[in-house]
Amino acid sequence: MNTMVEAIAAVTIAICSGLGVLTSRLHNRILMLDKRIDQVELRVAGSCVTRDELGSCLDRIDAHVLRIEAKLDRLTSVSCITPKDRHA
Repeated sequence: MNTMVEAIAAVTIAICSGLGVLTSRLHNRILMLDKRIDQVELRVAGSCVTRDELGSCLDRIDAHVLRIEAKLDRLTSVSCITPKDRHA
């Protein structure tokens, strides 16, 4: 009976350590995969648009919007009364 308990204890410890090793390896693989995905994301983001290109594009858009705003301001500041309406 005593040898049976020792055998069950040994098998239980072996199973627990095996599961621990498998869990540890699985987590390491997931961590490695996560790092590789991050590297791919950085490469894709870097190859699409650089910060300098984005900054210059935003500057051009800003200048264009300012010109449109100035034109709209000039149009709204003009009087809406036509010469025909003045004599009526």
